Amino acid sequence: MNPGLNALQPYPFQRLGHLFKGISAANLPEIALTIGEPQHAPPQVVIEALTQALGEISHYPSTTGSASLRASIARWIERRFELPRIDADAQVLPVNGTREALFAIAQTLVTPGEPGRVMSPNPFYQIYEGAALLAGTNPTFVPANSCNKFKPDFSNVTADDWEQLELLYICNPGNPSGAVMAEAELRTLITLAQEHDFVIVSDECYSEIYPDEQAPPTGLLSAAANMGLNDFTRCLCFHSLSKRSNLPGLRSGFVAGDADIIKKFTQYRTYHGCAMPPHHQIASSVAWSDETHVVANRAAYRAKFEAVVPILSSQLDVTTPDAGFYLWPKTPFDDLEFACELLRRCNVAVLPGQFLGRTVNGENPGENRIRMALVTDQETCVEAAQRIVQALEQGW
Repeated sequence: MNPGLNALQPYPFQRLGHLFKGISAANLPEIALTIGEPQHAPPQVVIEALTQALGEISHYPSTTGSASLRASIARWIERRFELPRIDADAQVLPVNGTREALFAIAQTLVTPGEPGRVMSPNPFYQIYEGAALLAGTNPTFVPANSCNKFKPDFSNVTADDWEQLELLYICNPGNPSGAVMAEAELRTLITLAQEHDFVIVSDECYSEIYPDEQAPPTGLLSAAANMGLNDFTRCLCFHSLSKRSNLPGLRSGFVAGDADIIKKFTQYRTYHGCAMPPHHQIASSVAWSDETHVVANRAAYRAKFEAVVPILSSQLDVTTPDAGFYLWPKTPFDDLEFACELLRRCNVAVLPGQFLGRTVNGENPGENRIRMALVTDQETCVEAAQRIVQALEQGW
């Protein structure tokens, strides 16, 4: 039995179920702001393409995906990040959503049985930790708290720590805070990766939800290219259609970057048996080729933040994030108790922040915060905010 299985911690939503068990919720319609599952309508053009391609289900897909899908992805990367020509055959690999690929990349890159081979921000997407443990190493964490504007703080990472490292996970824009790392910060990490021979895995699945159409978040590959690393040595970015295009059930994304690593990852995935279904590939190619629905999606999130944040800020310490669709407010008391009281008093479910972090040196950076996913319609999000504020005004 893989010993890493014994080290896995319950997933946040499993812990949430236990936390809420037995609570008598207020006699109001439930509003769940817990899971980051987009509820906006998926683009009709993609649904039509998927339906028309159902006949392709009779064919086995290739691990590398179709040439047309890889080309669509490569052209999107070039447009979005203002990059020179991307080699669609060598530098792009379609994957079944970023979740499985973020997990699988650790199995490709990490030497089992050696400590300190994987590092991630804290709080974090729990897949990073699970991937490290099941690859045979104990992950290390760097805090991403308010002291550093919720971006990972690498100031206490030593030269020996960097030297042991094989894989650095970053989430940019961040989950749960939505904080965006600047290009200068990415360049610093890229320089360290070249010096100490580790791979940067940049989870960029929230990169297409941002408030200013003229100021999209930068990406790892554009930072590398601006340093003259057009081969993206030791750099991988992961993107998904789940958030960008409201297609979480399509399970479609890609990894792009260093061609040598992509080649090894492709070999791993050939044995892993996780090729994207052919009809999903066709629909995905259409999605990556269309920006109209993405602009509309951003506008809908922008309107929700503009409506919700002023309401909540009358009672909570909360600000609009740099990107993404989460709010990360500070709670007036313990986040576990606060989440339970919200359910009990107004039947609004939120995720306690400490479920997304780990205690290191006596600190869990998620404590006394909650994550609120503004993924449902604006009216419902506004109602949730109003209920929360009313409950707080009544005093606890």
